[in-house]
Amino acid sequence: MGLVVGALVVWLVMRRPAPEEPEDFLDATVEVPGGVSQLLAVLGSSAVVVGPHDEVLESTSQARTIGIVRGSRMAIAELLELVRTVRQDKVIRSVDLELKRGGTGSAVIFLSVRIAPLDDDLIVVLAEDRTTAVRVEETRRDFVANVSHELKTPIGAVALLAEAVEGAADDPEAVHRFAARLSIESSRLSDLVRQIIDLSRLQADDPLVQAEVVEVEDVLTQAVDRCRVDAEKRQVQLTIAGERDCAVLGSLWQLVGAVGNLVENAIIYSDPGARVAVAAHRVKRGEDEQIEITVSDNGIGIGQADLDRIFERFYRVDYARSRANGGTGLGLSIVKHIAAAHGGEVSVWSQLGQGSTFTISLPAPSQTDLLSGAGQSTMVGELPAGASADHPDGTESSAAVVSNRQRHRGVAEPVGSRTGRTRTTEPQEIVR
Repeated sequence: MGLVVGALVVWLVMRRPAPEEPEDFLDATVEVPGGVSQLLAVLGSSAVVVGPHDEVLESTSQARTIGIVRGSRMAIAELLELVRTVRQDKVIRSVDLELKRGGTGSAVIFLSVRIAPLDDDLIVVLAEDRTTAVRVEETRRDFVANVSHELKTPIGAVALLAEAVEGAADDPEAVHRFAARLSIESSRLSDLVRQIIDLSRLQADDPLVQAEVVEVEDVLTQAVDRCRVDAEKRQVQLTIAGERDCAVLGSLWQLVGAVGNLVENAIIYSDPGARVAVAAHRVKRGEDEQIEITVSDNGIGIGQADLDRIFERFYRVDYARSRANGGTGLGLSIVKHIAAAHGGEVSVWSQLGQGSTFTISLPAPSQTDLLSGAGQSTMVGELPAGASADHPDGTESSAAVVSNRQRHRGVAEPVGSRTGRTRTTEPQEIVR
């Protein structure tokens, strides 16, 4: 940013014509040299040129969007004071600011600002929006802290239960009870470690580099079969509906894992007698066609306050219920990454007491893409030997993959967002 300020100062000084004759300062109309608007636009950051009376002479759209400029004035008092100070002493200043967007406090932006004199009249303010970088760092710190906390809980429980077993060596009934709890805590620890490993691999691979043609019906069937025992135990009915001839490009076991996570959550947050419906549909979004996979339930629903956070790592809507069922708070985060890795996204519609609908939207491949994808796969829907949809490499730990590569992204419309209800298509129960 310092080089940009220096270059801007030199350029403006060279461009600024010398006055032909002295003018009264208060009556003079300060004009920004021609071409400044184009130069500011090239900078790509928020930029403002301030005149001698604190008036804004030029500003970029970014500066107005983030709230530095309002009308023809600087909107941030702290920045205005710095502008006046720099005008007096001609010393370049830098400052980091944390601002409330719109003054409501609902959203915070982080700015790195540099203020420099252009000449006796003009001051330039350059602001870099560091909100994304700050949030990424906060997320990293939170992730480390959460992992430490989540690992500490089952490990501590295992240690205490081991001591209890040792102390109850002469009481077989107590040993049996403590051993059962040990098994539960060790399973929870195993699931947590497995899902942490899954997340750590999200940045490593790309499911579209060697994509296979994946029949969506295979994804739905395998995901439902994976959850059928748990559903029967909880007396929750599983159904599959929608179109059966859809196909996408990607990884079968990853998509089965993503849909399976959604089905598992729907079962956990549903009461006995509830129904969970899994469906696939072709949807037209402008010129593009998408495949939407929906998982709907008539369970307890999710409150509006939680909807914005449910895809965060370790976030739980109902902490007590999630812990009681061995939830780690990582399942929806994995779903989000898998959807993104396949060029799509996941969205949710929910209302308390009515249920929820999660929608994975994936780009529908063209016929050419399907032929190309089929050429890279030995058999549609085939998994490596010794592997399963949950564990594709034959090991205990499955992996979800994501890439930072830019891809076509469709915008998913939450099912029922217009009517307040889930899709009315009648599911068809699977007959086995």
